[in-house]
Amino acid sequence: MSAELHGKIAAITGAASGIGLATTRALLAAGASVVLVDRNAAALAELTEELGPKAIAQVTDLLDADSCNAMVPEILDKVGHIDIMACNAGSYIGGDLIDTDPAAIDRMLNLNVNAVMKNVHAVAPHMIERGTGDIVVTCSIAGHAPIHVEPVYSASKWAVTCFVQTMRRQLMGHGIRVGQVSPGPVISALLSDWEPERLQRMKDAGALIEPVEVSDALMFMLSRPRNVTIRDMIVLPSNFDI
Repeated sequence: MSAELHGKIAAITGAASGIGLATTRALLAAGASVVLVDRNAAALAELTEELGPKAIAQVTDLLDADSCNAMVPEILDKVGHIDIMACNAGSYIGGDLIDTDPAAIDRMLNLNVNAVMKNVHAVAPHMIERGTGDIVVTCSIAGHAPIHVEPVYSASKWAVTCFVQTMRRQLMGHGIRVGQVSPGPVISALLSDWEPERLQRMKDAGALIEPVEVSDALMFMLSRPRNVTIRDMIVLPSNFDI
């Protein structure tokens, strides 16, 4: 794995915590440089100091149109090129639709869907010009099954699945691999919206996984020979049942 990724430059959105941070650590350990993209400037400052010179901070608010549009150009100014774009940032809404705040729906769809599309739109010409690259998106098992307690979240991840697989077909002829990882419930800040009883029940049942178990899947995808594309990897807790 180290030989495949040594010297690569990756950019990861939502890199200050959860799956993004676990993937950042794994890529650095494999010899890559990583641009950590997050809106939390203080967290990025602490992390880049801890992680060393191959960890580069990029403060971007993906929900701010100007900040989102400036992300890829600002990254390229810092590191010159991007080998790997990991679109990982996202948010979660669960529960009945009628109980959901419309503003929260807008925010989640803008982050989970629109920001992913805009990030890929921005980085694709750069990778096409270079004739190589990897784009990986953090999706969800909710992008494969209609989770009845997650109508808005599931809809966003179904949209992501469709987008990833269409972009895979558009970019495959340019030497660019596009794929996604679709985890089940992950112990992270995204589960803060879960009802306490549901969260505890899932913990007690062993139906949650750690972020590192998702980053392991991403690392497997990225370290395949260039003639192999992992189009989607579903990673579930063994005791999880949708």
